[in-house]
Amino acid sequence: MIRSILFTAFIMTSGSLFSQKLKTVSYQDGAQKLNGLVTSNAGKKLPGVLILPAWKGIDEEAKNTALELEKQGYIAFIADIYGEGKIPADNESAAKSSGYYKQNYKEYQKRISLALEQLKKNGALSDKTAVIGYCFGGTGALESARGGLPVVGAVSIHGSLTKDQSRKNETLTAKILVENPADDKSVSQQDYDNLIKEMNEGNADWQIITYAHSKHTFTDPKSPDYNEVMAKRAWNHTLMFLKEILK
Repeated sequence: MIRSILFTAFIMTSGSLFSQKLKTVSYQDGAQKLNGLVTSNAGKKLPGVLILPAWKGIDEEAKNTALELEKQGYIAFIADIYGEGKIPADNESAAKSSGYYKQNYKEYQKRISLALEQLKKNGALSDKTAVIGYCFGGTGALESARGGLPVVGAVSIHGSLTKDQSRKNETLTAKILVENPADDKSVSQQDYDNLIKEMNEGNADWQIITYAHSKHTFTDPKSPDYNEVMAKRAWNHTLMFLKEILK
């Protein structure tokens, strides 16, 4: 227990320190200003990873992920989906804002596409780019694949698996990894089954890894759902997947 507490404290503290190494990149969607973050190796010709944050926007988990990916030899860019002045302040507003983009998925795909452009402008190799996302961002990772965005792989980490069933299942060219917590109450068996059907009908290269005794935000050290053992395993699975498709 003490070891787990110390590990969590280290992650939370290091996130605040490491985030100083991330550079703000401002870009536009029409009149809306967006503020993403890029790792300090920007400008080098390296494989790139776009990070889609959870429903409250850019957070410590996304920042820590970017810095860890930099250590692995990737340029990482954290997308700003909501835009300046529109970052949710609480769970209620986060649910409303993220719900809007889930419903208006083409607008979500556009914001992801704009962030991908920034990642590539900052040196990421255009044919070696992937996207990963947490929670709401995990939904975005799947939308990247559904929208045929120019990524070779997508990782959804405790993301929503639902899609409006009126939408046609299309061909999915991006390789897909879904990291699904076993005890996530927001994911129904029907959601799970529908996603498998979608990926099979899309002839996707896909895999789902389910993590035992894990609730929704099991990878976030700040969450009461945090499961240190399973979070480490999920991270290792993410790195293995990225190494396979990007290097």
